[in-house]
Amino acid sequence: MKLPIFIADAFTARAFRGNPAAVCLLENKLDEDLHQQIAREMNLSETAFIRKLHPTDNFTESSCFGLRWFTPASEVPLCGHATLASAAVLFHERKNVNSTLTFVTLSGELKARRAEDGIVLDLPLYPAHPQVSFGLSPQTAIGDTLVQDIRYSPDTRKLLVRLSDTYDRSFLENLKVNTGNLPQVENTGKVKGLILTLKGEPGGQTQAFDFYSRYFAPWVGVAEDPVTGSAHTVLSSYWSQQLGKREMCAFQCSTRGGELEISLRPDGRVDIRGGAAVVVEGTLTA
Repeated sequence: MKLPIFIADAFTARAFRGNPAAVCLLENKLDEDLHQQIAREMNLSETAFIRKLHPTDNFTESSCFGLRWFTPASEVPLCGHATLASAAVLFHERKNVNSTLTFVTLSGELKARRAEDGIVLDLPLYPAHPQVSFGLSPQTAIGDTLVQDIRYSPDTRKLLVRLSDTYDRSFLENLKVNTGNLPQVENTGKVKGLILTLKGEPGGQTQAFDFYSRYFAPWVGVAEDPVTGSAHTVLSSYWSQQLGKREMCAFQCSTRGGELEISLRPDGRVDIRGGAAVVVEGTLTA
């Protein structure tokens, strides 16, 4: 079986390289275990599988598709950067004629629409609550780093840790985070991702961002994810409340780096805009 496959960098901007995702186009139903095998072979933080919902659909004219995401270790219920990459493949490589695409996923219907210099994702917005009691302490990963706030998102099973406002962006970028033993320390299934975040800084010689973050998900086989749309469904809710803003610009401080433009919607969801570029096109023999 030969499958069209692409690699696209998502949430790119200026010198930021964003997060690469593999995108596989499925003309026909794929054997279930092949999804995970292909994701393991691609060995990126996410591999997306776009499938036609009806036999008469095609990738150029149809506006609605099924979408699933797999890390090298497991399927995940939501992935923003691989959704952005999938939309980029359909818009730019398959020349899809629609202005808005709908993806049917484990997190419900997600939309991606064309925008000037990018693509806008319509994603769920998830609240984070004061930490409930369970076995994971942030100090396991970040040592004696000062922590200002801890929140937990039960919908996404992500733990949000806000670092002290006394730190700056360079501190977060250079922070050594120990993720190796987190799955053993927290093995109840309540946590699937660790978000470290920091309040932004006023503009000066560099662009102003409302907040910064890094994201770690060793529970699903991703030590650190370069730029994470799903984490920003939680971060957007948190920082909107903290800053009293509904329009924000965020930067994820990985070595690749990525920029996200955020707009909270009146319907309780969030628009996240980012750039995306297809960098590899090929055929996978499955």
